[in-house]
Amino acid sequence: MKSRLVALVAILMFALAAVDGALGAAKTPKPPSAAKLDALTSAALEAMKQRAAEFKVGGVAVVAYAPGDTIQGWTSKMTVVGRMKDLPSATDKGANLLAIAYAKASEMADTHEDSGDAKRPPMTGEFGWEGGVIARTRTGFVIVAFSGGKSEDDVQISRAGLAVLKAAL
Repeated sequence: MKSRLVALVAILMFALAAVDGALGAAKTPKPPSAAKLDALTSAALEAMKQRAAEFKVGGVAVVAYAPGDTIQGWTSKMTVVGRMKDLPSATDKGANLLAIAYAKASEMADTHEDSGDAKRPPMTGEFGWEGGVIARTRTGFVIVAFSGGKSEDDVQISRAGLAVLKAAL
């Protein structure tokens, strides 16, 4: 009798652990496959190119996806939309638009706020420039940044990419 009770308790514990594991798995959606993420990031970059064309703006577009509840790593893709840098002149030191876009993305990865909207002063390596947007999704974070136009245009171009990613992730 005692051995049957022990066996019954063991079976119940196993069943409860299995149910708990299944519920835990249901609470955490699975990140997209590499193929799906590649297609989504390409579509987001294309949406950004189209929006930049509407504004008649060139520059660099960056999209990134970080799975999970904290940003510990990401998969990113970028594209040049007409130009990657502004050359220096006698009155201007020029601009590396790729570096600026990634600086915006880096700030957002730390603050979880759109670039330029952090509730703290920029840290070394950050500049507080607007033009990047971030969103929490079911499976992680999406970070989108554009550099090359006026700040308000960069934000609108980034939002075009964010809309594609946020809807699917």
